[in-house]
Amino acid sequence: MPTPPPLYPLLFDPIYKEKVWGGRSLERLGRDLPGDASTPIGESWELVDLATTSVSGGGGGAEHSVVRNGPLAGTRIDALLAEHTTGILGGGTADNLGFPLLIKYLDANENLSVQVHPSPAYAAAHPDAHLKSEAWYIVDRVPGAVIYKGLRPGVTADQLHDALQANTDDAVVPLLNAVPVEPGDCHYLPSGTCHALGAGVLVAEVQTPSDTTFRVYDWGRTGRALHIEEALACIDFDDPATDGPNAWESHSARPVDEGTATTLVRCPYFSIERVDRAAATAAPFAMSGPEVWMVLTGAVRVGGDTGKTVEIGPGQTALLPAGLGGVNAQTDGPATWLRVTTPAG
Repeated sequence: MPTPPPLYPLLFDPIYKEKVWGGRSLERLGRDLPGDASTPIGESWELVDLATTSVSGGGGGAEHSVVRNGPLAGTRIDALLAEHTTGILGGGTADNLGFPLLIKYLDANENLSVQVHPSPAYAAAHPDAHLKSEAWYIVDRVPGAVIYKGLRPGVTADQLHDALQANTDDAVVPLLNAVPVEPGDCHYLPSGTCHALGAGVLVAEVQTPSDTTFRVYDWGRTGRALHIEEALACIDFDDPATDGPNAWESHSARPVDEGTATTLVRCPYFSIERVDRAAATAAPFAMSGPEVWMVLTGAVRVGGDTGKTVEIGPGQTALLPAGLGGVNAQTDGPATWLRVTTPAG
């Protein structure tokens, strides 16, 4: 049997999703989007390993990212994990349960629906519903843009139910906690948080591997199902997001070569760190598990012990397999990227 090729930083073909609320802002990341100028692309699935998706989310079928660089080009991530479970995910992963993250970009040309994802209790009681906690890193926004993060303090289930029955902006919006956003902000939205991405916001999204969504309000749009009773069973009416920064958010910074690394989110499912380099440099990054790097500006050349170096350009996402153990990251000038890890990493 031939020896499998050594692992290296992996790039994947993005999977684009048309959404009624989408736009063409992903072209700012250098993307060649499908369709014409009127085709609303709302999501780019950068890294996904889902055996099933919801009809209203991913379309109802399976979604598996496909490697597009190096000797493993053309390999689906599920096949890659089956053959290289420990090499990709690291130790303590005897059972291949799929890749533990779903990574996306979202382009909200219009407001997304007001929605909630299953709470842990709801997911435990409903095998077809899957926990979904997520974080939004604000890449860009139009002036005055907001996200809706949780309910305003004191809102009760009965108040929200009555507002949703009225099904108007005047009834629903005053109950939502509107948060102005700026590029560089990062917001964590644990399962059970009622939320919506506001119009004019482009985000990088890091989440648990699920697309189970209960939609409660759709801003007057018709033809898309609402899931009010399911949502009311999941919403956390004591959501800490209503009282300011969520307990899982952080802004602690540490110096790195020619720049800083700032922890943005550290939750039970993943951590997000933003690395900002001010000048050209090369420096090692130790790894204890798989990492996902999303390069926002500049370019980063990443290589492991195998000697194979991969360039991650602006707007590109790479999976760094745990088996690399560490990488050297070189930039030719200023660069910014998100470094996403799991608790095992």
